[in-house]
Amino acid sequence: MNGEQSPREGLSDRAAFVAVEGETIVGFVVGHCTRRYGCAGELQWIDVIAERRRHGIAGLLLVAMAEWFAEQNALRVCVNVEPANTVARELYEKYGARTFHEYGMVWEDIREISTRS
Repeated sequence: MNGEQSPREGLSDRAAFVAVEGETIVGFVVGHCTRRYGCAGELQWIDVIAERRRHGIAGLLLVAMAEWFAEQNALRVCVNVEPANTVARELYEKYGARTFHEYGMVWEDIREISTRS
């Protein structure tokens, strides 16, 4: 977040959101503005602790990140995802992403996420 390390073609605008239940962090999402793959934003990381998966937390985190991207006018947003990571791919597809190369998915307009939540 402090810019000491930067993804290829990553820009300085970055955000992170954390999901907390009580005093426990149960998930987080991180993204940044970019020029990579012709995208304006990149979802860099999302994770939810195993025992809280499939409870809608990842979706809430995606919506928060999407709202931040929209505020930055970063509407075309990509994410790298392993071809074998079917859980992540299904999540991203549920929220409107499509495959654009073997290791990448893209939202052509990230604002569409909020219509799917």
